[in-house]
Amino acid sequence: MEITTALIEEKLIQLIELLPESQQKGYLNQLSHIAVNSPLQQIGYAIAMSDFLQKFLSRPLNPTNTTNQEFQLTQWLKSPPTFADCDNYSQRLAIILNDVIDEDELYRNLRYFRYQEMAKLSFCQSLNLATVEQIFIQLSELAEALIIGARDWLYQKACEEMGTPLDDNGYPQQLYILGMGKLGGKELNFSSDIDLIFTYPQAGETSGGRRAVDNQKFFTRLGQRLINALDQFTAEGFVYRTDMRLRPFGDNGALALSFSALEQYYQDQGRDWERYAMIKARVLGLKENDPQALILQKLLRPFVYRRYIDFSAIQALREMKNKIAREVRRRGLINNIKLGAGGIREIEFIVQVFQLIRGGRENALQQHSLLNILPELSRLSLISAEQEQALRAAYIFLRRVENLLQAIDDQQTQVLPDNQLDRSRLILGCKQYSYFDEYQNITMHSEPFANWEGFYHTLQQHQKT
Repeated sequence: MEITTALIEEKLIQLIELLPESQQKGYLNQLSHIAVNSPLQQIGYAIAMSDFLQKFLSRPLNPTNTTNQEFQLTQWLKSPPTFADCDNYSQRLAIILNDVIDEDELYRNLRYFRYQEMAKLSFCQSLNLATVEQIFIQLSELAEALIIGARDWLYQKACEEMGTPLDDNGYPQQLYILGMGKLGGKELNFSSDIDLIFTYPQAGETSGGRRAVDNQKFFTRLGQRLINALDQFTAEGFVYRTDMRLRPFGDNGALALSFSALEQYYQDQGRDWERYAMIKARVLGLKENDPQALILQKLLRPFVYRRYIDFSAIQALREMKNKIAREVRRRGLINNIKLGAGGIREIEFIVQVFQLIRGGRENALQQHSLLNILPELSRLSLISAEQEQALRAAYIFLRRVENLLQAIDDQQTQVLPDNQLDRSRLILGCKQYSYFDEYQNITMHSEPFANWEGFYHTLQQHQKT
């Protein structure tokens, strides 16, 4: 099955038939002569590209109102989203959560907000209303807003139950969250897991509760509740699959550690792979001039970036790379655009190895975003200008493929499809897309392929970069 006018009409009819009969006739009549760039035409194309979006538009605006239901589709037909609508997540979510009274309601609101905003981003991605980079930046902004919004709501409840955690000077303490991996780099996928590390400034105890509670116990309980709020699967789905294994000692370690305990661990026991992972670590919900956040960043920096050119890490990194390659061969990951040969992980590995080895002397390499690092590597003559351009083009193309794949049904996958419809979606979605050039100008890129063989050839060329 390919994406044809007939398929788009069929999908639109399925949605229109959900509307009140009084509205159906007008929209059904439009199907024979849909105006270019009309809401109906835009929605039809977008749902042909994403089953996830079609499911969203089939949902009622207010699931609790069973007598007078209005569907998401009704709202979008009046005014389809634009990329300008995919912003201000923290402010909009805060307004919603301000009226939430219990954890069940918190869970529902977090899940619905994520579902609604992901649908908008899917629509914008399919219609090229944003660049490849803008999509994964906003996916990251959305995740950060949901994580911090949930943390702040749960923190207030925890303080009401256990008292407020204080430092030695009697000042309240907050739970700090390090976003790792693509979340840390603001490069999140459409259906990513999130990797987090929890930490807090000082040991101590709470004040104002029925009895004092140790700060570590307070923040451990808060962390557990936050993971459940994000990760637990309910009738409304989940927010994000949450992975805490990158913390000190992994699954065997404390869920939340004080700054000093975190520093001690990395000084005494931190391994090269943890340095590699920590390159992407970013404090989420960072407030300007927050002294505690500055302390946290300062204590982590010497562990990651050494003042000398760190050749000692090269052998460990080589072994890490060989281990990944063996695993790829063992699992036969031929069509995996992330883990396969020449995939996204290999590009990330190239960039992060340079950061690890040279970042201590070159402050310009102490950044989280891969696309910001590439020109710095070229400027420092660590790679050629031609290599920079080739890696940039390959990374953007592969990330476009990855997000289109995951937006089909909000599934975490990097494996190329074997069915014709999903292949058609990738061909259409990758024939034309926009990105930021080296001068940060939006550039529209077009590919000449018209079939799967042409798409796959282009993919392989990028993987050979």
